Amino acid sequence: MPPKTHLTAEQRREKTVEAVVDLCSVEDPASITTTEIAKRMKVTQGALFRHFVSKDAIWESVIGWVAKQIMKRLEHAKKDAATPLEALKAMFFAHIEFIREHPGIPRLLLGQLQHSRLTPARLMVRKLLSEYRENVEKQLVSAQLNGELRKDLNIEIAATQYIGMIQGLVIQSLLTGDMQYVVHQAPGAFEVFCQGICVPSVE
Repeated sequence: MPPKTHLTAEQRREKTVEAVVDLCSVEDPASITTTEIAKRMKVTQGALFRHFVSKDAIWESVIGWVAKQIMKRLEHAKKDAATPLEALKAMFFAHIEFIREHPGIPRLLLGQLQHSRLTPARLMVRKLLSEYRENVEKQLVSAQLNGELRKDLNIEIAATQYIGMIQGLVIQSLLTGDMQYVVHQAPGAFEVFCQGICVPSVE
């Protein structure tokens, strides 16, 4: 019999986050219980709460992981882009890929925003969305200064449309029951978005 692997407290917390993210892909995040999380991890609830003081603390860790992953992917995506618009495009598809890998995350974030209590996790989601929007607006401003976007473009509205484009794809995927819809429709959606914000090409 192979020796038991003893995980550190930090590793156990990371495993818990992984379990919750996986569960969000197959269940409504709002309905996930600590019993289900413990079962997924093959531990007791007592063992689970040795590393988290409450269920709210678990959600805080999950949102913290999501925020870190999304922002890291955006930074990596735009790093080697030749122009600000190309960076914006790379960010968009990096986000789409993240959704493909973790289809339950959009529902998780939306569920936290709709929470009746102003929980720490809800505040973390609001901060993430604020930082995300700021990131998008900076790229739009850079692209406009670079001459890629219309001079009269309203940056605030363009950022809203960019974020709404992703949210719209997610909602349509939920309606169809197929999260691959996001992946299939993303190229066309971004093309339409660009047609509305970019400097018209001279024929």
